Amino acid sequence: MLVWQKAMQFVTDVYSKSTSLPQYEQFGLTSQMRRSAISIPSNIAEGYGRNSTGDYTRFLQIALGSLFEIQTQVEIAFNLNYMSENNFQVLFDQSREIERMLSSLINKLKK
Repeated sequence: MLVWQKAMQFVTDVYSKSTSLPQYEQFGLTSQMRRSAISIPSNIAEGYGRNSTGDYTRFLQIALGSLFEIQTQVEIAFNLNYMSENNFQVLFDQSREIERMLSSLINKLKK
């Protein structure tokens, strides 16, 4: 599934770009960003493995919630000057694409 593949790439990029955050954020913002990012493809996969459309939709909504979390966290990191504008833009653009894909899939499943 394309949205899962993009979410997996996003996790990799979040990990590589969050290395620029200060060491004292290792157990704070860095950890939270990584957990939020991991949650996206994990929930897509778990929902896909369920036996009902309702469960799948619910897990996709959870993935979308995690995506909104990481969008907020990336902006916080940028606002605190922990992340370059380029890294911020790359992650934010990726997250917006995944957001559109998840929203579209959720809407299709609800019909």
